[in-house]
Amino acid sequence: MSTPLLQTPLSLYDQTPLPYERQLAKLAQVRAKLGRQDLTLAEKVLFTHVADVEALSTAPGTYLQLFPDRVAMQDATAQMAVLQFINSGLPQTAVPATVHCDHLIDAKCGAQPDMEAAKRTNAEVYDFLSTAARKYGMGFWGPGSGIIHQIVLENYAFPGGMIIGTDSHTPTLAVLVCSRMIAVGVGGADAVDVLAGFEWELPLPKICGVHLTGRLQGWASPKDLILHLAKLLTVKGGTGYVLEYYGEGVETLSATGMATICNMGAEVGATCSLFPYTASMRRYLAATGRSSIAAAADQVADQLLRADANAHYAKVIELDLATVPAYLNGPHSPDRGNAVATMKAACAANNWPTKLSVGLIGSCTNSSYEDLTRAVSVIRQARAHGITQAKAHFYISPGSERIRATIERDGLLREFTEFGGVVLANACGPCIGQWKRQDVEEMKQLNCIVTSFNRNFEKRNDGCPNTLAFVASPEMVTAMAIAGQVTFDPTTDTLEDAHTHAPFQLACPQGQELPATFELGDTSLYQGPIPTAERAAVQFNINPASARLQLLVPFQPYPQEAYREALVLIKAQGKCTTDHISPAGPWLTYRGHLNNIAQNMLSAAKGVDVQVGATQNALTKTKVNLLKNHLTGQFQEVWQVAKAYQEAHRGWVVVGDENYGEGSSREHAALEPRLLGCVAVVVRSFARIHEGNLKKQGVLPLTFANPADYDRLQADDKVTLRGVEHLTPETQIVLVCTHANGTVDEIPVRHTLNATQIAWINAGSALTLIAAEQAAKQQH
Repeated sequence: MSTPLLQTPLSLYDQTPLPYERQLAKLAQVRAKLGRQDLTLAEKVLFTHVADVEALSTAPGTYLQLFPDRVAMQDATAQMAVLQFINSGLPQTAVPATVHCDHLIDAKCGAQPDMEAAKRTNAEVYDFLSTAARKYGMGFWGPGSGIIHQIVLENYAFPGGMIIGTDSHTPTLAVLVCSRMIAVGVGGADAVDVLAGFEWELPLPKICGVHLTGRLQGWASPKDLILHLAKLLTVKGGTGYVLEYYGEGVETLSATGMATICNMGAEVGATCSLFPYTASMRRYLAATGRSSIAAAADQVADQLLRADANAHYAKVIELDLATVPAYLNGPHSPDRGNAVATMKAACAANNWPTKLSVGLIGSCTNSSYEDLTRAVSVIRQARAHGITQAKAHFYISPGSERIRATIERDGLLREFTEFGGVVLANACGPCIGQWKRQDVEEMKQLNCIVTSFNRNFEKRNDGCPNTLAFVASPEMVTAMAIAGQVTFDPTTDTLEDAHTHAPFQLACPQGQELPATFELGDTSLYQGPIPTAERAAVQFNINPASARLQLLVPFQPYPQEAYREALVLIKAQGKCTTDHISPAGPWLTYRGHLNNIAQNMLSAAKGVDVQVGATQNALTKTKVNLLKNHLTGQFQEVWQVAKAYQEAHRGWVVVGDENYGEGSSREHAALEPRLLGCVAVVVRSFARIHEGNLKKQGVLPLTFANPADYDRLQADDKVTLRGVEHLTPETQIVLVCTHANGTVDEIPVRHTLNATQIAWINAGSALTLIAAEQAAKQQH
């Protein structure tokens, strides 16, 4: 093995070397410790990042203590992560880290006017993040540089590494994408732990092997593969698992196609997704200026970057790629799978409109050069038959400045715009609800949109309850936009030649895996870390009167009285995602001001239909965002009732259904309840990230031992959490529910808190504990 290659930097922007030498040494220790020669790829990467190999255990319920290689934060979540890091008292981050400005840019008129508006509107936030990056030694990717996942994929992902990101779709980019790395979406408090040099805790995941054979055919794409798996697994079927792909079918996929699959692994609840190191990854690394990393990966591939020949998986999904059809998943959930060929029947059966109002392609999920060339190949066929523009409104979101500059150079951008497409900024935009939709008349009635995005929860993209959002590949979105119908099946249906009026059928799309070279575009959008000696002099000020930024006050531990006769605030029924707990849209403005954004807790976004908030208050059967204050008898907004209970020194609990907190990683969905006095969230089951976020903020996440006990809680119950006063990992907690008629129900619940997490609860929050430990170190 060549020593110089092992000293290759992590990225073009870092001096820290690749960790391969350390990982290989740890891998030998892991094999000796576990006595195993049947490790999966995920186990190799996870276990070579553990803090202490001697403490490693693979027993069920184990938590891994890990040291990730880097942290990536998008601007909406970075605000709170940085504000928490400030409270740690540390002078700089312990690992390489980057901030990416991609979430706060509204999509309205097109790239240039939207960018200008965003820079004016968000100047205060961008200045804060840029200054904090300089002070604490982080890289800063300014507005217009691109979406966090695409930037990480292009610049930071490397084979065998581990990255955490404050976004649920972190598995997209870094994951295994271009270089099969472990990438996990986390909350900001988890990111702060890593930034501060502390171990990051991850429940030991099970490994689900996805054995791929064959090759995708016709209109089927990598997007259709993950849409197919979403249908099979549902939005919670991957919870607690890493999805590890293997088999000869893997070699047929491009690196960016794998990135798409990993991105949407979040939609089935998977911790992350992995592919073994392949030739396509090598090509992608070389094309993005990282040939030295590819050379190093080549040397360690057999030992570190591929599973052992006899690797053992907890379960295996067998999938012949040749059998995967083109999909159109939705509406309202990414796991609602409809093969394109079945859409005519589905629309008829569900009374869905067949007209397509808007088609949108790009985003962090599907904005690669290959994706966009496949979409353009469909447009070229239409133009060859005299069709000059799509029947539906058509939007294109380049994932990064590198992609935008490259498709502009190669003429693809011009082909999109000449066909009537509107090119949006290099940002998240409509994918996360930052969309000022212009066809407002369409929104007044039931209407369909089709996107190549990853998530299509009700009202997520445009805030409109009348919009049915479907998810497909970019090329299928393009074909449907041309036809103007969600029922259009290009494998059987025809379009009309504009000159001869004769019918013609679209041929299968053709794409180009990689361009001859990538253009970098505007390189001034990146701000690198400044020398260490200069950082202490950097100052940032947060105006106390600011509505957008607010320094945090550390949470203090709850007194034991808070767990006695706590009130039930709300009982969420059915799907309750983080979009319901802490809606985005206009609320993104307040992501750095906890007191202000807390007013959206479990409620509707301001000015939007009241049904945007938690699906239903199952206890009182009242309108969403209107609860009965059981201390006064009055009806108020959710946050107002919570605040009233807090001011009366009464603890309160939230009761939830299955997979509570699925969706985005936004830690505000945990911070807001904690700020307003929530002592516990009791549900049938949790989504992984949200459960972890609650623990970090000092809120007890509990699950019913018997899920049917969800029905036993009543609106005016007083709940005492017996067992919390002597909390240990083995403690059995019981909800003692006193009903209004004086009867008492005792409901057993479970927790997954380990000793470290219990210390967070006892301290008030994980960050409070970190700050105390840091202060103690400084005193010594």
